[in-house]
Formats: sequence, structure tokens, C-alpha cells
Amino acid sequence: MSTRILLISDLHLEQGRPDITAALFAFLARNTATCGALYILGDLFEVWIGDDEMTELSTSVAKALNSFHEAGSDIHILHGNRDFLLGTSYAASCGATLIDDSTVIDTPIGPALVLHGDDLCSDDVEYIKFRNTVRQESWQQDFLSKTLTERRAFADQARQQSQQATSTKKNSIMDVNATSVEQRLRETEQRLMIHGHTHRPQVHELELDKEKAQRVVLGDWDNHGWFTEIDARGLRLEKFPL
Repeated sequence: MSTRILLISDLHLEQGRPDITAALFAFLARNTATCGALYILGDLFEVWIGDDEMTELSTSVAKALNSFHEAGSDIHILHGNRDFLLGTSYAASCGATLIDDSTVIDTPIGPALVLHGDDLCSDDVEYIKFRNTVRQESWQQDFLSKTLTERRAFADQARQQSQQATSTKKNSIMDVNATSVEQRLRETEQRLMIHGHTHRPQVHELELDKEKAQRVVLGDWDNHGWFTEIDARGLRLEKFPL
């Protein structure tokens, strides 16, 4: 199997956007049996209220990912801010393993730090406070103990509140904090970071402690699908029309 790896994030799959689901299936078909690993760096789904809510969408996505895995590619998923409740049961149905946020992975060009990226937006104090709350095990256990109807209602309300809050925040607040990026790279002793979340696809060239570093930001799947490809030739941030 090839050592080539692919990384995607922020597909925000939902029933009302079948075009994005179709684009994912086409992307998997194009790359079947041609890469060693696929990394999904959060927000595969627009909303996830627990593995016990199985829908036609989630079932079809699991089937497609599992077929991709069975063709020879490892699949790794980390949590985003929309699907942080996605559990080991659903991951297993996809033929995937869950990995922690801020995990160092091996690539054909050396190690890379992968994460969703939302916790780097440290200027957005309100969001970070909310994130810290919902990532607590006690909060998640309490939430998952509620009925599906109750959980759906909470998720709908949280989504509306998020959209309202986002509409009034400065763009700079919703982007990553440069100091937080540098601190994370130093803490992990890495010089290549790949993340999503901000929907601002770009390859940023950095200098950190007199060494070259890169921060690669994956785009969200809306008008285009975005992915990062890494092989022996190097790293490329690519897009294709949906």
C-alpha cells in the first residue's frame, strides 16, 4: 500500500446537502486503494448527538468509509466542534479509529501535528468557555443520558445561538491566535501543523525559534472540496468543485 496520506475536515455533512455527501463518496472512490491513510480532522458531520441516533446519512457514510478502509487504507477521525460526541461505536462501523486532538502523526515528509483547530481560537473567550464545558466527561454523560428528542432540541438551539454569535463577532476573533499556534508547536516540538475549523484554507509559512515551520489550514466543503495530500514529493493543499 502507498505511503501517501490524505487529510480532510469540515465537511459538515447533513441531510440538506446531498451534494457534499456525493462529493465525499466520489472522493473516496477516486482514492480507493491508493493511499495508506485518511485523516478526518473534525466536523465530518454538521451535528452529532450520539452514536445511538442512526440515520440514512450516517449509515451510508459509514458504509462508504468502511469500504474505503477494507480496500487497504487506515482511517483516523478526531473530533470537531460539531461532532465531538462521535464515539468509538460509530468510528468502528466506519472502519476507523478515533484519535486525540493534537496528535503527532507520521507522514512521508516527517511528523505532523494534526488537530481540529478550534482550541487555538483563544481570542474567542466565550467559545473556549463553552468548549471546555462540553468536552468534560461528566457533561457528556449527562447529555447522552437524555432522550434523542431532548438532545436534538438542545443541538438545534445551540446551532442557532452559535450562528447568531458568529454574525456579531469580528473575523479576527474567530481565527486562530498566533501565540497559541506557536505555543502548541513548541509544546509538541513540531514544525508542521495541519488543522481545519476556521474555513480559511491556506499554507502559512512561519519562522519559529529561527527554524522554518508550516501551518496548513484545510477548507470546509461548501462550494469546493478541500484536502491535503502528502507523499514523497511533498505536501499539497488541493481543492475541487462540488
